[in-house]
Amino acid sequence: MLVLGIDPGTAITGYGLVREDDGGNLMAVEFGVIRTPSRDSMPQRLRQIYTQLQEIISHHRPDSGAVEKLFFQSNVKTAISVGQSRGVSLLALAEADIPIAEYNPMEIKQAVVGYGSADKQQVQHMIRALLNLEDIPKPDDAADALAVAICYLHSYRMQNLE
Repeated sequence: MLVLGIDPGTAITGYGLVREDDGGNLMAVEFGVIRTPSRDSMPQRLRQIYTQLQEIISHHRPDSGAVEKLFFQSNVKTAISVGQSRGVSLLALAEADIPIAEYNPMEIKQAVVGYGSADKQQVQHMIRALLNLEDIPKPDDAADALAVAICYLHSYRMQNLE
């Protein structure tokens, strides 16, 4: 199974594709970020995120997608822009008829590290270990997107055991 994890943001949207084989082994297929220039208008930035996600989806044809849920932020302006990026991310997946799951940061940390209050470094080290990577994925947004994909795969596995 191939899962596309997305860590939405307006300036930087992280993406990570993780494949799980029949033996339960995880492998990073591709990861990176979509950067949008701050000088562009919000509609232009959202279109760029949407278009690049469409290209990633078309190229890799993931079986499922997972998007990080928006958690409460004290900066309303930031929360709104992240929400808009989430919206175009969900739309890109939905238009491709890809099943979508959404997870909050605590659920992602729980699935990756086993502890919902884990810090960023703990999550990054577990991502490196679980995906058998030489280095921690950079930038952080790409590592976060891989964590979202891993969360989906672990959750999917647990749901199928019930």
